[in-house]
Amino acid sequence: MTKEELVQQAFLAMKNAYAPYSKYHVGACILTDDGKTFYGANIENASFGATNCAERSAVFSAYSNGYQKDRIVAIAIVTDGNRIGAPCGICRQVLSELLNQDTPIYLSNGKEIMTKTIRELLPMQFQTEDVIR
Repeated sequence: MTKEELVQQAFLAMKNAYAPYSKYHVGACILTDDGKTFYGANIENASFGATNCAERSAVFSAYSNGYQKDRIVAIAIVTDGNRIGAPCGICRQVLSELLNQDTPIYLSNGKEIMTKTIRELLPMQFQTEDVIR
């Protein structure tokens, strides 16, 4: 699957977003090494801490189905905003542990596609070795 096709799959996932408060819709799609895809959409809640972002929904779905970081080939994250959106701080931290450092992260708002890695999005990451001594 090309990065353009993965981005289009993320836009399909975005249609399932539940964003009555922010009106900001996000979709994500993970591609695995055997060609499977896992989808996520942002799901808001009146208790804002209970909100879940699209990229975390997608990566948690992949992990829940037995696919861990070494099987994840790429992730696309898309928004309907005027500019390309990047993962929030919580998502960056989650992705830093659950993706390989060089896994391509495709970001798009439908006008352009930007390619990043978690290493670029979150330098000086807080990692497992910081917790376990």
